Amino acid sequence: MSVLPYIFVLLGAILWGTTGTAQTFLPNDAHPFVISAGRSAVGGFSLLLFMILLKKIKFKTWPWKETLYAAICISLFQLLFFSSVRLTGVAIASVVAIGSAPVFSGIIEWLFLKLRPTRIWGISTSFAIVGCLFLFLNKGEITINPIGIVYSLIAGIIFALYTISSKALLQKEEAIPVVAMTFSVSALLMMPFFFLYDVSWLMEVGNVGIIFYLGLATTSVAYVLYGRGLHKIPSSSALTLSLAEPTTAALLGVFIVGEALSATSWIGILLLLGSIVVLTVGSKSTKKIVIEI
Repeated sequence: MSVLPYIFVLLGAILWGTTGTAQTFLPNDAHPFVISAGRSAVGGFSLLLFMILLKKIKFKTWPWKETLYAAICISLFQLLFFSSVRLTGVAIASVVAIGSAPVFSGIIEWLFLKLRPTRIWGISTSFAIVGCLFLFLNKGEITINPIGIVYSLIAGIIFALYTISSKALLQKEEAIPVVAMTFSVSALLMMPFFFLYDVSWLMEVGNVGIIFYLGLATTSVAYVLYGRGLHKIPSSSALTLSLAEPTTAALLGVFIVGEALSATSWIGILLLLGSIVVLTVGSKSTKKIVIEI
């Protein structure tokens, strides 16, 4: 049994973790909805063009229903997540949204797909949840906004649904075409935001470069890696590994942005890393974790 799918998901999550740091270089008047739309457009359309040139997409037989569902989920996730970031900050928004997603996924799989979460998933997720609680307890330096927390929790549910719907889609099509089509449809759904909000900040080359980084690295590459790994492992396990995102965000916040973390926050990082180790190493000896396709 290969550990490679778990590594793919992990690398994708690490790339996601750079999103918040990249956004700190954008101006304050850059609306999160426009950032989301631009990120999806760059990531989706660039991959779509590449796939069309390689003749990897057959539009007539493409599973449009599943793609639309996944696109709606990822669009809602981005809008809810970035709204939460504006209200309660990157740290709390990331921890609540990504930290809650594995729990919601396990519950959804158990209730609706009749897939009982594995013991390894339970142990790993427990480590991760405790880590999330420790990670950003910075002695009151983080402001908790109840509405922002609600947005993040709903985003966590939506991301769990996106992961499950993507897994169904990946059983019919390859990872790269799936990401290309999903984010292209998502970009079309969010296109109106370019006309509703100020986009003058996109006239600066540096800002456009950041949007391209968000689109190519944190969307195209990250979701292709995530999709390839997700194709071979349960959704709940993939979501637990995605907790590498808040860990990466925290580390970059310290070493790049210059944020100060307390001792409890460092304990949280170690617990999150521990959850990833438990899931990855535990998968070697637990055949139930892998879904053979």
